[in-house]
Amino acid sequence: MKERVRLGGMALANGVLVHGPRAWACAVRTDEGELKVVARRKRFRAAQVSSPVLRGPAKIAEVFALLPQVKRALPEALLPMQRPGVLVSMLGTAFAVQGVRRSALRPVARELLSTGLSLAPAALALRGGDLASYHGAEHVSIGTYEHGTTRPKEHERCGSHLIGPMLLTTAAGNLVAERMPERYRRGARAAGAFGAIAASVEIFGWMTRHPRHPLARALAKPGHELQHRLGTREPSEAQLQVADAALHACLELELDDDT
Repeated sequence: MKERVRLGGMALANGVLVHGPRAWACAVRTDEGELKVVARRKRFRAAQVSSPVLRGPAKIAEVFALLPQVKRALPEALLPMQRPGVLVSMLGTAFAVQGVRRSALRPVARELLSTGLSLAPAALALRGGDLASYHGAEHVSIGTYEHGTTRPKEHERCGSHLIGPMLLTTAAGNLVAERMPERYRRGARAAGAFGAIAASVEIFGWMTRHPRHPLARALAKPGHELQHRLGTREPSEAQLQVADAALHACLELELDDDT
């Protein structure tokens, strides 16, 4: 049997974005109830990056590079960060993190709390509107395609599973940066953040290849609980239709490239 295309996705406030190695497709439900779908080939492909140091940041950059393309091609698409409450939360979190960093907490506790606080905007985005339901629809659609049978609203490769590795690697990088001389500290923090992303994506890849390993399960636990309890809701048939439309449009371009 031909190997299935490896797909990723992102839930929107009114739809789903699905992307593969070479193409992406976005489907949304407009305020009038119309289903709109747009599909394009990718301009930047992280799959072409082979270096373990650059592979993780490239994958993150690829997803964020898609967002302006999606908005230009499909203006009706409502990105999660467009909600005013999410923007306010991002600003509030930035001030809170600075306060924690100046506190008298122990270094390890300070770094873990700072990293945990940085997740607040994402948590807020998932609490309002239909975003969590479209997140569930994204997982059901992609998971069902990958496994060939109906899957639940949680997915084993959800980006939320990066939370465990990111908490540890970011805290470790910041702790190292704190021990550097003052004049090097800012650069060390930047290097640590880059290294944390690179290491976390590589660890996440190992986790997906060894899902039954005790360490993989422990690292995936925070992300699984987040998507199970907060990040996803059971989607409606109409929302699943949107997710399936995005998936099929993306696959059409991916498979067309193969032929």
